[in-house]
Amino acid sequence: MSTLVEIQDAVAQLPNSERKALQLWLNSQSEPELTALEEQRLLRSLDEAVHDIDAGKGVSIDEVRKQVGAWAAK
Repeated sequence: MSTLVEIQDAVAQLPNSERKALQLWLNSQSEPELTALEEQRLLRSLDEAVHDIDAGKGVSIDEVRKQVGAWAAK
């Protein structure tokens, strides 16, 4: 199975649950696309975060490790 048509035919034969799993996997393989404005905001946010960390503000990596479970559960 090496052509797009062959892959499309095979995907059409998959049950819905497997097609959904394939779709999620394919989405995870692509690079996120940012607009110029989104990229500017991201870079500005990262600059602010670096400034805060340099100023002694922020959370230590040990505290992050303790809290990550609770953050992920939200």
